[in-house]
Amino acid sequence: MATLIALPVLGLLVMLQSAVVSRVPLLFGTADLILLALVAWAVQERVTSAWQWSIIGGLLVSFASAMPVSAVLPGYLLATGVALLLRQRVWQIRLLATLAAAFFGTIITQAITVFYLRFNGADIPILEAFNIITLPSALLNLAAAIPMYALLTDLANWLYPEEIEL
Repeated sequence: MATLIALPVLGLLVMLQSAVVSRVPLLFGTADLILLALVAWAVQERVTSAWQWSIIGGLLVSFASAMPVSAVLPGYLLATGVALLLRQRVWQIRLLATLAAAFFGTIITQAITVFYLRFNGADIPILEAFNIITLPSALLNLAAAIPMYALLTDLANWLYPEEIEL
């Protein structure tokens, strides 16, 4: 059930990201709602479908953008892996894990995108891309991570209700 819910939730976020969020840049960086949803979903305690959500999100973003699946999906999978690692081993405070995973996920996805574009012939200076795209994107993602965490916590509590022992 949780994997089926990913299609409308992530589909709505892709539409919102491409229609609204991409029109509100900070320098040249924009927030990545799909990344934030994947990270916020992965840090939830009872969630078991984080990898499936990551694959669906990567496919939806690659279909909606000019980037191929081979450039989008590894970044989202690595960001989901970071979030799961933080959930399991490092922090019990889920909101801090979400913020850290959003920051590192932004760095990972932006780095993969820049290196993919450079490999395909685009002349992108790495330091300049980091300063005017990656850092502003990380700031916007950190600001948007808290409401995304709240929304997906409610969704996870609805899909995975807590069992009450009598």
